[in-house]
Amino acid sequence: MKILVIQQKRIGDVLTSTILSNNLKQKYPNAQVDYMCYANCVNVLKNNPNIDNIIVLEEKVRKNYLSLFQFIFKIRTTKYDAVIDAYSKLETNLITLFSGAKFKISYKKGYSNIFYNYNIERLKNGTKSEIGLAIINRLRLLKPLIEEEITDYKPKVFLTDLEINQAKEMLSKFPLKTDKPTFMIGILGSEWYKTYPFEKMAELLDFIVQTTDANLLFNYIPKQKEDAQKIFDLCLPETQQRIYFDLYANDLRSFLGLLSQCDALIGNEGGSVNMAKALFVPTFSLFSPSVDKETWQIFEDEKNISIHLKDLKPEIYAKFDEKYIKENTFKYFEEYPIALIKEKLKAFFEIIR
Repeated sequence: MKILVIQQKRIGDVLTSTILSNNLKQKYPNAQVDYMCYANCVNVLKNNPNIDNIIVLEEKVRKNYLSLFQFIFKIRTTKYDAVIDAYSKLETNLITLFSGAKFKISYKKGYSNIFYNYNIERLKNGTKSEIGLAIINRLRLLKPLIEEEITDYKPKVFLTDLEINQAKEMLSKFPLKTDKPTFMIGILGSEWYKTYPFEKMAELLDFIVQTTDANLLFNYIPKQKEDAQKIFDLCLPETQQRIYFDLYANDLRSFLGLLSQCDALIGNEGGSVNMAKALFVPTFSLFSPSVDKETWQIFEDEKNISIHLKDLKPEIYAKFDEKYIKENTFKYFEEYPIALIKEKLKAFFEIIR
């Protein structure tokens, strides 16, 4: 049996959809389970024993119709028995349609019957769930292939011993206080509207150092370095001394290795939070006001805490839609009581100590 899982877009989405390959391999241990993603997400899939082949859909292929159709027909020659499309955009609609698979599975949309013969309805926002709709809706895509109840629904990252040892060696080259905790800071969101205001983030970093005297590592991508520096400059001098700005991983696997050695990840909600959870590293995250809480507030427990404006002031969401809130992101970030965030952070430190 040959099965293809398709999930494009961001690293967090790709990591979350590995629950599909993990459960397929458990149900069909002799099956070939392949995973299609964009090039920037490959590293989060590496060493996953439940994925036989990672297939990269390059941007230059996506942008050229001739190249895309050549790619599609190459996929067809593999003769997949099932294709699960968790992305469901035009490019993946076409890949699935022409795959020749008996099982063509995706989410139900107004036009989806054209491309798929198994159209799965998503549970609507507002549905109560302890594990988050991002997980539940993906698991629903497995129904045509797995009848049993699924209990293994947590994404995992698989690091090698070498990668872990390299991370430990990198940390050893800096004068960290080994008797103090080390926190990875999700200093910036992937988009402007997912980024907690710089001044307030600096205030939280000051509080973290005052409370724990922790070693702080910044997580950002190269194009965000200037903004990361601005937040560093806003911190108190004593906080700056606890930030190891140059202790930085140049690629995703190295970052995952460093993250695995941290006592917690704290900062903006996003892909790095999902990666920390997949490495069983405790998390404390701040949601953007416009990000869907029900979908991405996943695996919440005493060691994985998030703060969302909808939990604090639900009346705002009864009055305004997501588009309006997104356009006024910084106005609504002001509605987050920083005293409450500090209080919850202090309680979090007690739990993970």
